[in-house]
Amino acid sequence: MTLAQEKLEELAAERILIIDGAMGTMIQKEGLEEADYRGERFADWPSDLKGNNDLLVITKPDIIGKIHGEFLAAGADIIETDTFNATRISMADYDMQEYAREINVAGAALARRVADEWTLKTPEKPRFVAGSIGPMNQSLSVSPDVNNPGYRSVSFDEVKEAYKEQIDGLIEGGVDIILIETVFDTLNAKAAIFATEEVFDEIGRRLPVMMSCTITDMSGRNLSGQTIEAFWHSIRHVKPFSVGLNCAFGADLLRSHAVTIAGIADTHVCVFPNAGLPNEMGEYDETPETMAGHLKGWADEGLLNIVGGCCGTTPDHIREITEQVKSVSPRKIPTLEPMMKLSGIDPVQIASLEPIETRLAPAE
Repeated sequence: MTLAQEKLEELAAERILIIDGAMGTMIQKEGLEEADYRGERFADWPSDLKGNNDLLVITKPDIIGKIHGEFLAAGADIIETDTFNATRISMADYDMQEYAREINVAGAALARRVADEWTLKTPEKPRFVAGSIGPMNQSLSVSPDVNNPGYRSVSFDEVKEAYKEQIDGLIEGGVDIILIETVFDTLNAKAAIFATEEVFDEIGRRLPVMMSCTITDMSGRNLSGQTIEAFWHSIRHVKPFSVGLNCAFGADLLRSHAVTIAGIADTHVCVFPNAGLPNEMGEYDETPETMAGHLKGWADEGLLNIVGGCCGTTPDHIREITEQVKSVSPRKIPTLEPMMKLSGIDPVQIASLEPIETRLAPAE
């Protein structure tokens, strides 16, 4: 375990940690145009690049660095790299597959530099970098062709290799944590876990892994149909530093599902919800005070170890959340009774098994 990992574990035992807010929301506020995304290097790129936010770590690193700094100034302990879509499969939307690794190295190095600058300013509050790994724009569980349910546009091995390239680049760039987030398809997440384990084996060391699921409706299932509990059973073998929920809804609607994961996970729980639901313009209206008030209630109930924000959340949201939870003790990690736990789209638990000779004994 590295010194950074030891410090992360130590701090998590002392207080609720803060993860940053929405990179996409902050980029949107900059009002960038096509030329900004292209920069000089990609001025003649044959396809449109506006919207490729991950490319900005190369073409506009000053803006991404500024955003990282604003979240750190607001109180974030952990910042996420601007690499949510930086796999070669997702980068194919812009014909930029060959730049995937470079973007991950650059995004990690940029976040590392800004985090280290803040650690020097506030050595009593060290800052950490989480390598953001999004769900990808392809699903292994759901067919893109409604007329052919068995069709898949990518294979498990292709997804695994794309994630492996991303993770390798993030680690080269200097991340402290691997964050597999916004999981809507658990099979994609399993490919990311497989890739993570392969990279760890190859480099001869491990980093903390954070897992974060997103649900698609109030039933509490992700897009591949799993409940929160079934999701946990599916990914528990990675022994993550944290598991939790992000995106989907605002804190008010996400609470019941946070209660579920907090009750079953024998690791830290991390939640970073949206700033409410989007309005008719696709914007998020929940104020920092309202959102932080909800999350303060969660903290008081003992549901949180790590908290922050997803879509629509700004440094003002993170600042208010930091202030509201700073005096609240972190959730106590439960010790759970060992039992067989299985999952499909629903969980199955087998609390005890009778000895086979008992079950086979003839009835009297």
